[in-house]
Amino acid sequence: MARDVVEVEDLRKSYGSLQAVRGISFTVAEAEVFAMLGPNGAGKTTTVEILEGFRRRDGGRVSVFGFDPATGDRRLKEQMGIVLQTTGVDPYLTVAETVDMFRGYYPKPRTRAEVLDLVGLADKRDSRVTKLSGGQRRRLDVAIALAGDPQVLFLDEPTTGFDPGARRAAWEVIMGLKNLGKTIFLTSHSMDEVQFLADRVVVIATGKIVAQGTPDTLAGRQHASTVVRFRMPASVTLPEAIRGSARLEGNGVELETNDPTRTLYELTSWAVQTGISLEGLQATRPSLEDVYLEITKEAEGAPV
Repeated sequence: MARDVVEVEDLRKSYGSLQAVRGISFTVAEAEVFAMLGPNGAGKTTTVEILEGFRRRDGGRVSVFGFDPATGDRRLKEQMGIVLQTTGVDPYLTVAETVDMFRGYYPKPRTRAEVLDLVGLADKRDSRVTKLSGGQRRRLDVAIALAGDPQVLFLDEPTTGFDPGARRAAWEVIMGLKNLGKTIFLTSHSMDEVQFLADRVVVIATGKIVAQGTPDTLAGRQHASTVVRFRMPASVTLPEAIRGSARLEGNGVELETNDPTRTLYELTSWAVQTGISLEGLQATRPSLEDVYLEITKEAEGAPV
């Protein structure tokens, strides 16, 4: 069983009268991709900055690899890599020079070639930072975080500005790092990214954890009804077994079911026997984004 490398217990942080983080607790296991989601102002940035050692907590216990980040212990810093939303680097250094500079801060860094290959910048090694596109600069941010061969990576919106192909390539890099035993702490507004990458998800709102689980089970998502939609000829009448639960709008039909396999079998069997086509037939369950929006809406409407 994987050990917990991040432990947070009853974490609290206030700014004057504002309680940004109000007694949250969670753990992150070794070689896990852990995602923290939440709307702006929810407290996730404060939480991550406390874990990274950039901000001091008011109360609670925090441990990363057995170290308290608040002490600034070098042995912990040597094991951490951080991708911020924006990173300030010298625009007139080349990509290779930038990576080498950050490699020099660590006792056992990855080789430059390996880092550049991982993020897909090998062919840009001699390009100056100022000449890189937005997506390429974001890849350089990831390269900087990987330079020291960290054991835990904090990724804040790591694929911002990536085109779809580059985004998928970045996801494969992150999964490769997980397979190497690295622990990934991810914050992202991309639900597709979280669905693809995360082993577990925590949702934070108004400074409290309001839901947690895997992307597929968050807030009981695996038990949610499936919605079946299709269009049929206006002259056709639905079979009685389906008609009672269907909502009709013109020639469009929508129905909810907790047994999509049986419902689709009955529906398509009837269509084949009747000799009609069910145009636009689709069966969907609530997406991770649907569930997330519902959770945060309810949490922000609840009394503090």
